[in-house]
Amino acid sequence: MKGRLAVASESYTHADLMARFFSGLSHHIRYRLVASLTAGERTVNELAENLGCSQSQISNHLACLRWCGYVRSRQEGRYVYYKVTDKRILEILKLAQSVVAENAEQISTCTRM
Repeated sequence: MKGRLAVASESYTHADLMARFFSGLSHHIRYRLVASLTAGERTVNELAENLGCSQSQISNHLACLRWCGYVRSRQEGRYVYYKVTDKRILEILKLAQSVVAENAEQISTCTRM
């Protein structure tokens, strides 16, 4: 992990890394995955059923979330369970939901995104 950060910090500014952090949550499926995992560990099958997506879609997005450090996995028998790595990510989601609730109309009509 430290090695990746050292490489990343050499090629990206702090602002670039922050933008990439938020970009990791910007896809609706990845956001929904992290939000679903706020309730606890889930398998790919459970997540696919809950989100109404294919297992391959879920697996691809989970791979991205794992690589970037949002979630981690553990294997138990033939099942792989995923969970959020850091409770601060859950706090970020709560704060974002609060901001969105107060600005939903402006956000939904924004033409500059």
